[in-house]
Amino acid sequence: MGWFVYLIECADGSIYTGIATDVARRYIEHASGRGARYTRARPPRRLLGAFPQPDRSAALRAEYAIRRLPPARKRALCAGETAP
Repeated sequence: MGWFVYLIECADGSIYTGIATDVARRYIEHASGRGARYTRARPPRRLLGAFPQPDRSAALRAEYAIRRLPPARKRALCAGETAP
């Protein structure tokens, strides 16, 4: 069971970052209003990207690093312009 860091573009244009073992299931939870409080207030528009991580600890560290990036860098990361 691998871990992933994923990024979701919300309806207001903001970007939500999270971790999960099953990104598709987690996205469905966000879209149905059972996800994080952030995505309940700002419904998800689309999944921008998901990056595999070797374990939960690595996923948490990557999530923290990605959350600190400005939105333009997050979008570039998902577009494959920079390494995670």
